[in-house]
Amino acid sequence: MAQQITMTFSQYGQEVRGQIDEALRRYADYGEGCPKRLAEAIRHSLLAPGKRLRPILVLMACEACGCDRERAMPAACAVEMVHTYSLIHDDLPAMDDDDLRRGRPSCHAKFGEATAILAGDALLAQSFEIIARNVKPPDVAARCCAELGQAAGATQLVGGQADDLAAQFSTGGVSELQYIHARKTGALICVSLRLGGLIAQASDEQLAALNSYGLKVGLAFQITDDLLDLKGDEQSMGKRIGKDSDRGKLTFPSVLGVDESKQQADQLIDEACLAVACFGERASGLEALARFILERNQ
Repeated sequence: MAQQITMTFSQYGQEVRGQIDEALRRYADYGEGCPKRLAEAIRHSLLAPGKRLRPILVLMACEACGCDRERAMPAACAVEMVHTYSLIHDDLPAMDDDDLRRGRPSCHAKFGEATAILAGDALLAQSFEIIARNVKPPDVAARCCAELGQAAGATQLVGGQADDLAAQFSTGGVSELQYIHARKTGALICVSLRLGGLIAQASDEQLAALNSYGLKVGLAFQITDDLLDLKGDEQSMGKRIGKDSDRGKLTFPSVLGVDESKQQADQLIDEACLAVACFGERASGLEALARFILERNQ
């Protein structure tokens, strides 16, 4: 029987992040065969302090569908590895060219571009190995691998990043921006929820509700991220601020303005909470996380 989530999101997140971090440390112990510098680069990025939003979503979705979160921990770690790989590669000079991530030097800034690329490659490969080996039964593991692969691939996360780069100095509108971030940001958030549901053997209706919630939360998260890039605190966020406007990137505040962006985020969070109302009391964690997104300062 899955435990009820009755504490605040901050309390829940503090408890669960420790469990996620411990599992990640075990997976990042490569032993012989992995070059020392490569292992250091992987651990530098993977184990850096972070929100662990996506793995927490995996665990919360699993619990919302009535299953113990421990069963979903391998998939939660796999999603965090895909997310970390994407950050390592996004920070490269050829992409977003960021030298600070999660409050420490980005991977390429500390270890060089070649090692950073290889660290990202290794994490992407390991994510699928973890699911294939540790998610049960095998048919659920296979479906999880397929859905994670699609979410991380050319039509979703990678495609969204490609369009985001192409939209630099663009005069595109809100529909273009939503299309980019429904894939670049939303795809991995949605698949996190779906993996938790699949492991809990959720119904099609439950999976659809989780997917709808993920799409709305993903866009709200990106809007908040864009707003924080304008007015956030660099030390709290652990990354450079103001870089998107400096690089002429298409953002929600640049298209909608600050006030309208805030209203859009508020509406999306309300809709996300309605989407998971079918879970009853078990939706309390997902609702708390959605509200937290609006209040975050990092």
